Amino acid sequence: MPIPEDVTGDEIDKDVRQELQSLPKTLAEDVAKNLVMVARLIDEEPERAYGYSKVALRLASRVAAVREAAGFAAYANQKYAEALAEFRAARRMTGSVELWPLMADCERGLGRPEKALDMAGAPEVQKLDKAGQVEMRLVAAGARRDMEQLDAAIVTLQSSELASSSVQPWTARLRYAYADALLAAGRSGEAREWFAKAVEADRDGGTDASDRLAEMDGVEFVDALGEGDDVRANEDAEDAEGDRDAEGDQDAEDDKD
Repeated sequence: MPIPEDVTGDEIDKDVRQELQSLPKTLAEDVAKNLVMVARLIDEEPERAYGYSKVALRLASRVAAVREAAGFAAYANQKYAEALAEFRAARRMTGSVELWPLMADCERGLGRPEKALDMAGAPEVQKLDKAGQVEMRLVAAGARRDMEQLDAAIVTLQSSELASSSVQPWTARLRYAYADALLAAGRSGEAREWFAKAVEADRDGGTDASDRLAEMDGVEFVDALGEGDDVRANEDAEDAEGDRDAEGDQDAEDDKD
């Protein structure tokens, strides 16, 4: 697949670059460039990112960072079985539990919420950092909702991280998930309160909490020019054009005289 000229491969993380040092130099550079493209495209063009991940995988399937990138690309394209296989391979290579919540969410994607809940209670969860534990809580709550256990989902999300007033990278998503679960359970008053709290924490617009809040408040966004205004604006423009034509005709008659 084509690689833009501005991509050198040096953009990848230092840890990934060190992993690639086990490869011949030219091969390492090619793999690095494809990994850069995966990272660059995965949010906006996941299908293209997936294509680049397959190239990197073909070139260096024994590199953990490559297997992980392939997993993320497959996950972004909802290819959950493939993503799970890649995440498992990366975990075997590194021994890290970092991908555990994503692996559990893949189980949800494959229609196995019970398996995701089993993973939420596994010893590996205790080895996760705070962000990983919050992510695992979100996955577990999602699994409860998959099983139509709304009250259990709400309880799962109730935690010290949810109650904390400090804003962390996961705060907006945690509050949003809690608000959404409350709304699904028919507790709209509480849901509105937590959507508002999610908006306060969502500094980079990672959720649509503001839209959900506006929807609950009955706010409807419309164009500055309504349909009637558009019609009148077009009529005015046509009238103005007609006036200019009439003036031109009159000037021409005056010139003849």
